[in-house]
Amino acid sequence: MASSSFSSSTSSWKYDVFLSFRGEETRNTFTDHLYDALKKKGIITFKDEEKLETGKSISLELFKAIEDSRIALVILLKNYASLTWCLNELGKIVDCMKEKGMTVLPVFYDVDPSEVRKQLKTFEKAFVAHEERFKENMEKVEMWKTALTEVANLKGWHLVSRPESKIIQNIVEDIWHKLSYAFSECNEGKVGIISRGEKLVSLLSIGSNDVRIIGLWGMGGIGKTTLARVVFRSSILYIYYNLNGVISEN
Repeated sequence: MASSSFSSSTSSWKYDVFLSFRGEETRNTFTDHLYDALKKKGIITFKDEEKLETGKSISLELFKAIEDSRIALVILLKNYASLTWCLNELGKIVDCMKEKGMTVLPVFYDVDPSEVRKQLKTFEKAFVAHEERFKENMEKVEMWKTALTEVANLKGWHLVSRPESKIIQNIVEDIWHKLSYAFSECNEGKVGIISRGEKLVSLLSIGSNDVRIIGLWGMGGIGKTTLARVVFRSSILYIYYNLNGVISEN
């Protein structure tokens, strides 16, 4: 069951986006540029080399980051299936898509979606090796195949003879609008949260030349974190629309 909307039961999350990729091919090129563009947009993104804490189990921390993310952005390459680590990560992402309403967005980087969906060419070769290695645990191999097929069936982006900068711009804009819509939905039923957020945003005096710091103080469970998220998102929205000429200041 592919989910294209956000579950209201998962209104709290730590990361906006979990960036899933096979390291060596694009870590310092496409993935790095995409990550930088997401950060500049104010989209909180998990990327392993940026967020992993020293001394923690990589697998456990990555899986926890997936669970704590609203969107998974999966960059699929020709050699993606050759690493069992990538396939395990993808399996976890698909589980969260089904169980928690996570939105999964594939990016087909120099690979045809049909090759991923049907496990052809390099994907077929990778699974021949996996079937030999895991012949005592073929259920795992079938789970990986199913995960690849499900993700390849989702709407995403196909990079073929198109400028990477344009694709990155499209990805970031699409994620931005999805997050803005979901954020509004999640806060509809929280009485007074939007008005309090707007009051704090006004105190920040966005656009002025001075620096302002606002502290939120109070006992646990009263909504400080939620209010901070509202202020953060509202501030980013204000800046975005102002820069694009949607809002004009008197």
